[in-house]
Amino acid sequence: MAEHDWLSERFAEHQGRLEALAYRMLGSRSEAEDAVQEAWLRVGRADTGEIENPGGWLTTIVARVCLNMLESRRTRREDSAGALPPERAAPAQAGPEDEALLADSVGVALTVVLDTLTPTERLAFVLHDIFAVPFAEIGAILDKSPAAARQLASRARRRVQGAAEESSRSPNREIVAAFLAASRGGDFTALLELLAPDAAAGEIRGAREVAAFFSGRAQAARLALVNGVPGAVWSHRGRPKAVFSFTITAGKITRIDIDTAPTDLDIVYLPTAEER
Repeated sequence: MAEHDWLSERFAEHQGRLEALAYRMLGSRSEAEDAVQEAWLRVGRADTGEIENPGGWLTTIVARVCLNMLESRRTRREDSAGALPPERAAPAQAGPEDEALLADSVGVALTVVLDTLTPTERLAFVLHDIFAVPFAEIGAILDKSPAAARQLASRARRRVQGAAEESSRSPNREIVAAFLAASRGGDFTALLELLAPDAAAGEIRGAREVAAFFSGRAQAARLALVNGVPGAVWSHRGRPKAVFSFTITAGKITRIDIDTAPTDLDIVYLPTAEER
């Protein structure tokens, strides 16, 4: 009984993260719930005597369940010879909670491309790039070397970035890119041209004030898709430390929000005009 109580407590402690992992892996809320339920059944049958890292152990179980489900899904599609892949169906009654979950945990860029990855590529990418699981642990889940796991994630990342590049060819992207370039170069006039007269950035109000604040800044900020929307990210040692979100109306920036504690964001870095 004591062991079962310990398992229940650890599972409850990590359940939110496990559900988010399953949802990002599978792209379906109902399938994610099924995966977590199956993982709980496996937990109940497991020997827990030598578990030192319950969170990592539970992540491994959920990841393996999701991998099996992805491989089964792929097999069913391959068996439907000549048939086109089914379109993703929208929820019959999608409420605000469903929409928020989709936006926060998958994002537009990932929704477009994750289904095109192989199951192992998808697992390696999601675990490493979104949940920061080391390649050694990912390799153990896939029964591959850390180097092979790294290669899978790298291949998936290139495809995600390629899809993001295609989906981000929009006027808003160019406006954000121009703003970053003007900010880095200290071009006050160019910044003014990009801002609406009543633009705001945090507590700063008015185009001239906002332009003055950003002029000469943004030296290390990178153009990115943030949950599928063009924005900017400043990172330190590979970790996002500040995310800049832009509200753009009629071709002008009306608001800039700065999140200095970003979490659970789908971030895909984009090349600048110089890098293309």
